[in-house]
Order: sequence, then structure tokens, then C-alpha cells
Amino acid sequence: MKPRLLTPGPAEVPPETLLELARPVFHHRTSEFRQILAKVVDDLKYVFQTQADTFVFTASGTGAMEASVVNLLKPGDKAVCVRGGKFGERWSELCERFGAEVIAIDPQWGDPADPAAIEAALEENPDVAAVYVTLCETSTATVADVEAIGRLVAATDACLVVDGISAVGAIPLKTDAWGVDMLIVGSQKALLLPPGLAFLTVSEKAWKRVEQAPRRAYYFDLLAARKAFAGKGDTPYTPANTLVAALSRSLDQLRAEGIEAVWARHHAVAGAVRAAAGALGLKLLSSAPSDSVTAVFMPEGIDADEARTALRTEFGVSVAGGQAQLKGKIVRIGHIGYIDALDTLGAIAALEMVLVKMGAAIELGAGVRAAQQALVSASA
Repeated sequence: MKPRLLTPGPAEVPPETLLELARPVFHHRTSEFRQILAKVVDDLKYVFQTQADTFVFTASGTGAMEASVVNLLKPGDKAVCVRGGKFGERWSELCERFGAEVIAIDPQWGDPADPAAIEAALEENPDVAAVYVTLCETSTATVADVEAIGRLVAATDACLVVDGISAVGAIPLKTDAWGVDMLIVGSQKALLLPPGLAFLTVSEKAWKRVEQAPRRAYYFDLLAARKAFAGKGDTPYTPANTLVAALSRSLDQLRAEGIEAVWARHHAVAGAVRAAAGALGLKLLSSAPSDSVTAVFMPEGIDADEARTALRTEFGVSVAGGQAQLKGKIVRIGHIGYIDALDTLGAIAALEMVLVKMGAAIELGAGVRAAQQALVSASA
């Protein structure tokens, strides 16, 4: 059975990138690797829409999240953390672990943070050091208004730190124009690579805080990373050089398509999934749905995890489930990275068949038809 990976990460990887990973391993302390790394950093800046210093870590995205906390904050610093989902909660957990005082913003799961709530927190706490936000809260498939939040934070001394792991490369994020001081991204989502690399940008505003904070990190020391890249175009510790070389292939594809076209493709496919859900009578979880993943409630009496198992075993389609209080209630359909319209239509068709077999009162083909109509409208 052909596997079809429609989780919000890891996501499908293009064959050109997989072939690069099959090449022989080469040594990392060479001019060959330094040239590849320099090109990758330049291409990442294009995708991230930034001119800020950009670093590559051999880690999952959480590693770069940790780097943004341990390097930026001093013990006792105040940090505003937008939660409203499992990954937003990770921000507050990291900040607390490294001794920060957390000011939590807690929107209902499925709702984005109200920028006015962040503005109020900043007015009440003018000494806030950083605001931590998740661009796409993967657990609820909800997108935050980072542009609006960025305008508010830019008017203060605080730095804006954004988890873009499940969004950047799929939905618009303009790092410099929107006032993002640190952006965190992972390799296994829209950047068309397996897990293993994490990326972090650092603005001049953020560097001022980093330089004043105590050096508590070792592996994730940003000052060490800056020194290594500025001095030799290298990394301070052993990089996953084969993954970096493969990333270069994936970034070539993103550049060739053009980032605006990439965003438009994701928007069209996401719109098709949402149209299908509506036609099937499936309620969306999010009031501000992301273009990288869609979360839908299963019909009454249908266990979402059983539906997911049937999708995988009968059709090879892998989607994600709910977390915490949403477990067994929702499925999260990823449409991020190396996914196109036909991949999505196939997944919708498979979901329809599974739901009918499980006793749901839906019309076969209704979701596929609505998705087709949405895709035709998007391309008109």
C-alpha cells in the first residue's frame, strides 16, 4: 500500500531531496560544506523574508525554541506567553524552566490570541523582556495575527519571538516587515525535509538582549554560533551536514516556485479541505484556521482515533489526532509542504469512505465535489 503522509509534520519529502540524502556522507569541516551552508542560509532568509542573522541547529524545532529562551532572557525577566494549545504551552514551560516570570495569555483552544490582550499585558508590565507567540498552533490548527502583534511589540522594549515551525513556508510570515525579533522554524514541515534541523533568526534588537544576558547555554549558545559563522562560515559543533545538503535541494524548489506562489498553493489546498468539511457537515475546530493544517470534529458517535487507524490501514493515509481534551474528537489533516490538490482530494475521498463504513450519515462524493469546486475557483 502506498503511504500518504498528511500529518502536520513530518510531511512528505520530494524525491530530489531524498536522492540527495542517499549520497555518500562527506566531511563537515570542509570548504564544500561551508559553501553549502552559506547558500542554505541565504535561501532560508528568502523563505523567512528576513535579512537578520540566521542559524542552523542540529535539533528539532524545540531546540531552537529553547535557544530563544535561554539566550534572550535573564532569570527573573518577564515573558508574555500566548498559550491556547499544546505548543503555546511549551513556551511558558520553557520560560519557567529557565527562571522567567510568565505572564500567560490563554485564549480558548481554537481561538487566536486577541492582540488587545497582549497590548494590555505590555501596558501593565512595561518591563516585559519578550513576547512568545505561535504562528500556527498545530494542536488546534489556529493561526495567530503576528503582523498585528508585531506592531504592538515593536513599540516597546520587548522582543517578539515567534514559533513558525508548523507554518513558515506554507503561510505568509514576513519576519522583518512584521517586527519579528526571533523566528523559530523546523525542517520537517514546509521546508520539505525530514526532522533533524532547526532554524533561528536574531534581529539587532534581540542581539542587544542576548549580549546582556548571562551565558547559560552551551550547545545552543547564540554568541558561539555567531562567532563560528562570522569567522569561518561554519557551525560551532558537528552539524547534520547531509541534511543541510538535502535542504539545499528543497530550498531550490521553493525558490523556483516563488514564496508567494507557495503561499497561494497552500491557501488553495486548505480552502479545498475546509470546503469539503463543510459539505460533509464536519465542524472546524478553529475560528482562525491555518493554511497548513485543518482540524475537524468527527460526527457524533465516531471515534476520531478509530477513524485515523482505518484511514492508515485501509488507504495508507496518515493524519493526526487530537491532543489533551481533544483526543478522540478531532482529526488534523496536514496540507503542508510537498502536497498538491490531488493528494488532498484523495485524502478527502478516503475519509468519506471511512466515515460511511463507520456509520456516519454523509453523502459519498459531497466533500470531494466541494473541494474540486473550491480548487477550480482558486485557480480561476
